[in-house]
Amino acid sequence: MTPPVISQLIFAVLFVAALALAIFNARKIIQNIRLGRSEQRADQTGKRLQTMLLVAFGQKKMFKRPFAALLHLFVYLGFCIINLEMLEIVIDGLFGTHRAFSGLGGFYSFLIGAFEWLALSVLVGCVIFLTRRNITRVRRFFGIEMTPWPRTDANLILTAEILLMAAFLTMNAADHKLQLLGAPHYTQAGAFPISSWLLSALPDSIPSLIGIERFSWWFHIIGVLIFLNYLPYSKHLHILLAFPNTYFSNLHPKGRFTNMDSVTNEVKAMLDPSYTLETTAAPLRFGAKDIQDLTWKNLLEAYTCTECGRCTSVCPANITGKLLSPRKIMMDTRDRMVEVGDNIRKNKEDKDDGKSLLDNYITREEIWACTTCNACVEACPVNINPLEIIVELRRYAVMEESQAPIPLNAMFGNVENNGAPWKYAQADRANWVDD
Repeated sequence: MTPPVISQLIFAVLFVAALALAIFNARKIIQNIRLGRSEQRADQTGKRLQTMLLVAFGQKKMFKRPFAALLHLFVYLGFCIINLEMLEIVIDGLFGTHRAFSGLGGFYSFLIGAFEWLALSVLVGCVIFLTRRNITRVRRFFGIEMTPWPRTDANLILTAEILLMAAFLTMNAADHKLQLLGAPHYTQAGAFPISSWLLSALPDSIPSLIGIERFSWWFHIIGVLIFLNYLPYSKHLHILLAFPNTYFSNLHPKGRFTNMDSVTNEVKAMLDPSYTLETTAAPLRFGAKDIQDLTWKNLLEAYTCTECGRCTSVCPANITGKLLSPRKIMMDTRDRMVEVGDNIRKNKEDKDDGKSLLDNYITREEIWACTTCNACVEACPVNINPLEIIVELRRYAVMEESQAPIPLNAMFGNVENNGAPWKYAQADRANWVDD
């Protein structure tokens, strides 16, 4: 067996193994999301597609902070577009070719040149982002929920992207020099506007250049495969989930709250004796105590959270020193969902572990600090809605446990007795006119 065949075999094994692991992890994520209750989000297809294109692909909401948005756009588009070259790399790895698409001629040169400029933009963007996180220390990147792991996760991804782009440019530089030296198997193909800057730093020996080019090639492809399987354990899963999450966005006005069908039916029956109750299955509980009481969309949002902190940075409760952090709400929901999912897969059933989202992860103080102003919803760059989770947890506390802060209990009593939040009887409401 010749060395090229061995190389192809090694590549095929690594590639298939990486894909298999990625599919396995994707199935776990889907299973976890399906733990949530059903919810209808398939209407208004045109409007949903428009929202996805503007918010996820066009990153419309990111540009409320133009500098960070522009850098993020360079990094996002650069990394995604450059990885289109993965198709050529896979073909070369499986079949032993070199630059399989070089037959495209001038268009191929345009593509490689564009990839190199994008790689440079990714490098610059990631370096600036690392500086903002670790030297400038932007305030919203910190908080009680930002334990060492989330901060390390962000730094790992940024460092990995820098290394992958450096390997890509080094590979191109060595390839370009090998083409100039007339090395066999390295046919003239591609344009190298950025990597050509590195030519003087490379040796003139063909064997050495081949070693550098091959090392960079393997480093790049293995790095991308590792990155693919690291995503399920990282906040950077939003690279993939931002698209379905924005597509299934809540299209209603932000101030509109959902009604419980069971409660609505009871009220309609009391107001109209002729009303026939809809035959819907009674809910296991009112509101949400654990992640199974939330909807699949809430759980999808928990996985999609970028941990950027924009929601928390505009939250009036958090700004005034309250315990609430909308980012923590989403991170806690995700952590609890993963714990429940792993527990079900381990025990082959939904076995009670004595924990719940409310109290064990999210405290009562947090949910009652929320002003329901929707600032967090408006700020999120991928249309995540922490408020829906907070409201459902509140509903459980009030309707299932009859537990609410004292001022709210007083208000509930006034509504029940006086038909209004105030302590005055209905007959006395217009007395202010006499003054």
